[in-house]
Amino acid sequence: MANFKSARGSFQQLLLFAFLLITALLVGVALRSVFQYDALMTQSRDAASRALALSGAAQSLAERSAAMERAGRQSLVLNDAVLRRRFDDAARDAQNVLERLGDNGVPRTSIDVWRMQLDAMTRLLVGSPDTALARETTLAMQFRDLDAVNTEIAQQAQTQIEAQNTALSTRIEDARTRLMRQVLAASALAVALALAFGVWLARPFKRLERAIVGLGENRLDVPIDIRGPADVRRVSQQLEWLRLRLTELDADKARFLRHVSHELKTPLAALREGISLLEDGVTGALNPAQREVAQILQQNAISLQSQIEALLRFNAAAFEARDLHRQRTALLPLIEEQVEAQRLQWQAHGLQVQVEGEPLSITVDPAKLGTALANLLSNAIRFSERGGTIRFDVSGTPDTARIDIADAGPGIAEGDRDRIFEPFYRGERQPEHAVKGTGIGLSIVQEYIGAHGGRIALLPDGPGARFRIELPRSA
Repeated sequence: MANFKSARGSFQQLLLFAFLLITALLVGVALRSVFQYDALMTQSRDAASRALALSGAAQSLAERSAAMERAGRQSLVLNDAVLRRRFDDAARDAQNVLERLGDNGVPRTSIDVWRMQLDAMTRLLVGSPDTALARETTLAMQFRDLDAVNTEIAQQAQTQIEAQNTALSTRIEDARTRLMRQVLAASALAVALALAFGVWLARPFKRLERAIVGLGENRLDVPIDIRGPADVRRVSQQLEWLRLRLTELDADKARFLRHVSHELKTPLAALREGISLLEDGVTGALNPAQREVAQILQQNAISLQSQIEALLRFNAAAFEARDLHRQRTALLPLIEEQVEAQRLQWQAHGLQVQVEGEPLSITVDPAKLGTALANLLSNAIRFSERGGTIRFDVSGTPDTARIDIADAGPGIAEGDRDRIFEPFYRGERQPEHAVKGTGIGLSIVQEYIGAHGGRIALLPDGPGARFRIELPRSA
């Protein structure tokens, strides 16, 4: 079967071709069945005709022999020429019947014996009137012998009829077996062709689906070039144009963010420096009200700078998520490494961190997955109550590896559950006396997990906030 690189028609044309090919196959088998049925019916009619001909000829031979016997014996006794002609006519008719029997398969040996009997009887009809009575007695004996020959010929005709019927039955059974095999073979071939065409024609649509999913997941580094029917190639070209356009827009967005961030950071740095000079009294001593205003300005400048830096970090993470350096990685040691890196933070909060579960290894980018786990751990430390325990649990299914993270905090408010992965969104349950977060930590986690083909979800049951990461076992 040709591959898609040689497919020139549209999907509709190829589908029509596949339908016509399967239909032609089934119609061919049906027509062959009809022709075989017609041939068998013709053979059956011919066999019936031959059987009737043989049976009728055998009966007619017996009747002609009886007519010959009456005419022959009467002609000998009465010495009548008319009766002799009747004998000759009946003998001629009988020989014609014998020819038909011979043409229909009766053995020639029996026919020759019958003719020898006829020759003998014909010679007995010629002679002196004085010997007529003796010859009539001999002729009667000859006719009894002829009856035996007729009986043998009738039996041979019946045997021939039975042989023809047996041969016809064998041909019908052979034809039925062949037809059944042809129907089964044609049906199997039709199913195989339907499946083959289905897989063949569905393959480019699966590739289109993967390409669209890749665009939706912002994987823009892989060119889209899908071979197949003409309309599929057109869609592939449009998707490639869309990929290039999205790549350009991403690049424009990155340039815009870098430019805006740079343009904002320069005057912001000058603003902070000016506020510091005011606070230091370089321009003169400040009264308490003025100093309070300067402190408010300094705090807002610091907050604005933090927001700009968070925006840059999120933008960098979104781009870095596309560039994965995968390698076989054991999950438990990777988690323990992140826990150890933040030991001072969780110990300062009086927390315990437990890492347990199955010793699973999967193919991931350890640096980016480690960053995602570090962000989740940092969030858990920030929201957990003093003396609580943060738990990591690794488990798996045949297809996925799971990492569950549970903190010891108040949990996620119901109104925040649908928005916690949005960039720069901060929920209502913020910890007291803690530095205000930027709201990008979970967004970066989602970017890195999604780049691996996995997903992160907030589990509904508490206590505390419980997140589950699911990663495919096969890269």
